[in-house]
Amino acid sequence: MSGNKQWVRITPVQNIPLREGRSVSVGGREIAIFNLGNQFLAIGGRCPHKGGPLAEGIVTGATVVCPLHAWKINLETGCAAKADVNPACVATYQTRVESGIVLIELPEPSGAEQGNSFLCGEQNWPASSDSPSNSPA
Repeated sequence: MSGNKQWVRITPVQNIPLREGRSVSVGGREIAIFNLGNQFLAIGGRCPHKGGPLAEGIVTGATVVCPLHAWKINLETGCAAKADVNPACVATYQTRVESGIVLIELPEPSGAEQGNSFLCGEQNWPASSDSPSNSPA
């Protein structure tokens, strides 16, 4: 089992205002990074409901509210609260701050991971893309 991961430098901490999110594209993944004051949390950038942009949502506690249909996504687990589908989750990513720069831990790309689903709370799986393309090109 390969567990190769890499830390990717994203942005200076001041570029993500307190209690807000910012969307970044890293390694073919859309990721939403949130500043909770005492920590930065990162999740897949699109709501599992209808693909709403989570970085534009309102942050309350450790939850972001999707701006499209008000789904609440836990920023620590990636799981939707009271989802009408199971499981309804987005990927979560480890973060750290070094010398004032936010970093995200990503798995090294591998063809075997593409198209895999994940369970709530499982970390570092590929985030959903806008175009559902699981077939080889």
